[in-house]
Amino acid sequence: QVQLVESGGNLVQAGGSLRLSCAASGSIFSINAMGWYRQVPGNQRELVAVITSGGSTNYADSVKGRFTISRDNAKNTVYLQMNSLKPEDTAVYYCAADIRRPTTVNSIRYWGQGTQVTVSS
Repeated sequence: QVQLVESGGNLVQAGGSLRLSCAASGSIFSINAMGWYRQVPGNQRELVAVITSGGSTNYADSVKGRFTISRDNAKNTVYLQMNSLKPEDTAVYYCAADIRRPTTVNSIRYWGQGTQVTVSS
């Protein structure tokens, strides 16, 4: 079994900051890419940021310069530092990780349960 547990979502005023965390636990051999996605009701889930096991990062254009993704490989944890938040950042944020278990050859994408971020104007 593998679990991703997110934390850090909250209500914040526009211009404020939040830090999301996502810890992976369970039967894990290795973790490749980890990332954050977000979804607004009625819309598709969209990529916010991704980080490889080597530390390379990629961001959605809408968050470049405001959000920073990082990871602690020793803790199997990924973070999303969100600054200068805007009302349009309001969404449920989901953590994802491509995890290889000890008994498998290929990685499988696992998802967290989601954490609500609400930015008031």
